[in-house]
Amino acid sequence: MRRVLTGTGIVLSLLISSPLWAKAKPTKSAIQTDLKNVESQKRIKNSLLSKFSKNLSKKQVMTLKKEVFSYSGKSVPALVEVMKSNKYPDKNRWIATFLLGRIMGKKGSPFIGKFMDHPSWVMRMASLKTLLALKEDRFGHFYAKALKDKSFLVRKQALENIRRLELKKYSGHVWSMLYDKKNYYQGKEKGKLANKKRTNIIKDAVKAVGDLKFEKALQPLFTMIQKDRYKDIFDEMEYSLQKITGKKSPESDRRLKRRFWKKVAISYKTF
Repeated sequence: MRRVLTGTGIVLSLLISSPLWAKAKPTKSAIQTDLKNVESQKRIKNSLLSKFSKNLSKKQVMTLKKEVFSYSGKSVPALVEVMKSNKYPDKNRWIATFLLGRIMGKKGSPFIGKFMDHPSWVMRMASLKTLLALKEDRFGHFYAKALKDKSFLVRKQALENIRRLELKKYSGHVWSMLYDKKNYYQGKEKGKLANKKRTNIIKDAVKAVGDLKFEKALQPLFTMIQKDRYKDIFDEMEYSLQKITGKKSPESDRRLKRRFWKKVAISYKTF
């Protein structure tokens, strides 16, 4: 028995059969294009991973960089894999981090920033350096945390990030480096252990508080510059005092310089 469609039935039947209603099926050409893109991406990734797995000479590194830039965004999956896997040489993981930063810019900062907590100091360092190159000032709290890193080089780089990005909010963290035992070493004098010595990072920290205009460091600096026990960082203390106060000591010996800063200190006291 034939089924007779009503007016409404005819309309629904037409809509369902219409190309506007039905889900468009990919054409053979589109499928082939997608397959080619997938295969191309796979070849690029495999090619890059093969090269990143080797110990590269300077010339080979330059060639690899050019290849990565020629692929642009298509090289990202390979770079990410190199960064995440410890089966690649540390030097190459470092290079991959920098290249990812160059290609993705600040869009890649959140991912690169995750490596500041990486078990490898090399990757923590690479992360900090890359974020500095990107002039990334959104991760100040991570830089401040890295000032206490167990690696001397990572601490030094974190300090450089804060100083060059002028993150004054973290000036207090920089000043605290003067009291961190990790920034001192045990010296020897005539076969006996001497008092702990300041590493060069202390000098960097003292200068940084000047660059950051950390006024809370003024009074301690006024006191310290008068004492011989801090003579090894005299120039750095004076640098910071000049930066913070805007005053310049006379071109003379330390005795007269100390007298000058003593007068400046008195002028800063509130009675």
